[in-house]
Amino acid sequence: MRKILMIAVPAILIATAGLAASPNAAVSDAWIRALPANTPSGGYFTLTNNGGNSLTLTGATSPACGMLMLHKSDMAGGMMHMEHVTAIDIPAHGKLAFAPGGYHLMCMDASPAIKPGNNIEVTLTFKGGDTLAAKFAVRNANGR
Repeated sequence: MRKILMIAVPAILIATAGLAASPNAAVSDAWIRALPANTPSGGYFTLTNNGGNSLTLTGATSPACGMLMLHKSDMAGGMMHMEHVTAIDIPAHGKLAFAPGGYHLMCMDASPAIKPGNNIEVTLTFKGGDTLAAKFAVRNANGR
């Protein structure tokens, strides 16, 4: 049986009913890019592991996205490549920036909620079933 754990971090953490909130993770600088209809949108943030053990991010969901996936972009042979990843490790007391050109969330089938000026909720899932809900600001194509 999992317990609900509420963590007070201004405006970024919300306990998820039925699952335990990750007690050692924090999200900051969270935003998602609004793009024209039928174009996948990228989500960016910094994930901090405040605990003494590594955390493994295994997925993400949002009611604003038909599907939300973990992706990684990198340069190979002078060309930018993007691939789906199933897990991302964040070392103990470490942090990882999800940013353009690197790790990011890919929102497929974006809803009308992904409009500049709005905020959407994204729930991150970790190995073991812990979750972390965060608000992502929706920005325009230029990231503003």
